[in-house]
Amino acid sequence: MGKRTIQDVDVAGKTVLMRVDFNVPLDDRQNITDDRRIRMAMPSIESVLERGGRVILMSHLGRPKGDAGDAKFSLRPTAVRLGELLGKEVAFAADTVGDDARSKAAALADGEVLVLENLRFNPGEKKGDAEFAQTLAAMADVYCNDAFGTCHRTDASMVAVPKAMGTKPKAVGFLVAKEIQYLTDAIADPQRPFVAILGGAKVSDKISVIRNLLGICDQVLIGGAMAYTFSLAEGGRVGDSLVEPDKVELAKELLAAGGEKLVLPQDTHCGDAFSADCNKQVVATGQIPDGFQGLDIGPQTAEAYAAIVRNAGTIVWNGPMGVFEMPPFDEGTKAVAQAIAEGKGISIIGGGDSAAAIQQLGFEDKVSHVSTGGGASLAMLEGQKFEAVELLDDA
Repeated sequence: MGKRTIQDVDVAGKTVLMRVDFNVPLDDRQNITDDRRIRMAMPSIESVLERGGRVILMSHLGRPKGDAGDAKFSLRPTAVRLGELLGKEVAFAADTVGDDARSKAAALADGEVLVLENLRFNPGEKKGDAEFAQTLAAMADVYCNDAFGTCHRTDASMVAVPKAMGTKPKAVGFLVAKEIQYLTDAIADPQRPFVAILGGAKVSDKISVIRNLLGICDQVLIGGAMAYTFSLAEGGRVGDSLVEPDKVELAKELLAAGGEKLVLPQDTHCGDAFSADCNKQVVATGQIPDGFQGLDIGPQTAEAYAAIVRNAGTIVWNGPMGVFEMPPFDEGTKAVAQAIAEGKGISIIGGGDSAAAIQQLGFEDKVSHVSTGGGASLAMLEGQKFEAVELLDDA
């Protein structure tokens, strides 16, 4: 899926409309608590500025109800932070396609940056509205998609805007190019053994991923609460654990299809309440007593999974092994993360909680790639094609 990158486009004297993912966490005072997504977009932004171009940045933030008066979802703090990182003033438009945005876009000089207000303040974004998209497209000479976290979506800024650009150049940013490289190329031709580690709460969230990976992986390791639905499918006792009774038949089908490739926990670390100071015990899989719930893989499983991971040629990890935010039920996730960091294989961390765990444990610089999009990376692992990427120019 080789796509033209922003580096391949002559941007001198031109305006680049760049879709970024500035969906950053904010505290009650509108202070950014983690600016990683802004920093990840910097290489693409700086590439345009250094080569004499102008940049208009557009993004969503949170889930506003299309209310432009909802200040807690304003992108203004991201413009301030980006200015600090670039060491220059970054302009901010109080709307997306209104008078302020259009006048500030028209006034941009080479080497300058403008951040538009939250795309989702305009109902046209989620509706994929053609008129909304046309107004955005008219502001620029080049379109650039550097928002991997929303590549699986069909919002106006992802699909309708590049369509509205017509024959103008449409490229990927460095971040999206890197994500595509790891999540398609590494999986299409993996170093063996190819091991996937899937955690999280629900089997239903990862049905398609499990099915797809069973066809290409050597082993698929299961952790998190979804392991208890598989345990139930095998006739085990799950106590008060989080399970999906309506997905038991599906779990049976996956067990039959997976055979020895699908690896389930051998033991479970459980507690009699969802708290760090509950009564705890480690039991064999399928032996969780009434009044207790599974909160992590057990030590035997953690050791076994770590051994498999250390010897893997390619590792894909999506979803924690337990309640990693609450010690001591973070031990399973820590053991897997450490094994990935110590292993010599290509390691791809699929965004979301897995990325948070890797960062929290200080292993981010010891893995090959940490995805910026949990939902998008899952969709790509399912084998989905992204319209938002497909319609961009080929390399």
